[in-house]
Amino acid sequence: MMNVDLDKIQQAVRMILEAVGDDPDREGVLDTPKRVAKMYAEVFEGMHIDEEQYFETVFSEDHEEMVLVKDIPFYSMCEHHLVPFFGKAHVAYVPRGGRVVGLSKLARAVDTVAKRPQLQERITATVADSIMRKLDPHGVVVVVEAEHMCMTMRGVKKPGSKTITSAVRGMFEKDAAARAEVISLMR
Repeated sequence: MMNVDLDKIQQAVRMILEAVGDDPDREGVLDTPKRVAKMYAEVFEGMHIDEEQYFETVFSEDHEEMVLVKDIPFYSMCEHHLVPFFGKAHVAYVPRGGRVVGLSKLARAVDTVAKRPQLQERITATVADSIMRKLDPHGVVVVVEAEHMCMTMRGVKKPGSKTITSAVRGMFEKDAAARAEVISLMR
């Protein structure tokens, strides 16, 4: 919870309760500002973590074929409305020079990037670009699919609709067959 001003969040939540016409001293919401402050510290903890740290430790393995971790669950908060969006990410890369990373590190990177006020497009690109920078693989594909509460509970009100974003880097940009293979494996 470092670098998070819990008192300021509590004051803001109290003001929101007042602004929508509720009594912030009412029994049911009396501790809501404190609970929301603790929740924000947790769901925005990625603000203070560099996702590239997960790619510092690499292993030498004679493997230059695709590595895919799919169906990585995540949640994030839409930076436009501060309401959740959630779904799953699929991360694939082709190691270069035998440089592989622990599989859990791919999931940790997704979690860290998602735990910020975010856009789905940015999560997708940031994860792909971090892997490219730190591991220098032949290529990376990241696909993220999510349901956005800002489209479900307000505005257009379309529950169940999914947004799919992709980031394609390296060999996958030029090699249509490799790109088709990884996309088919992600389904």
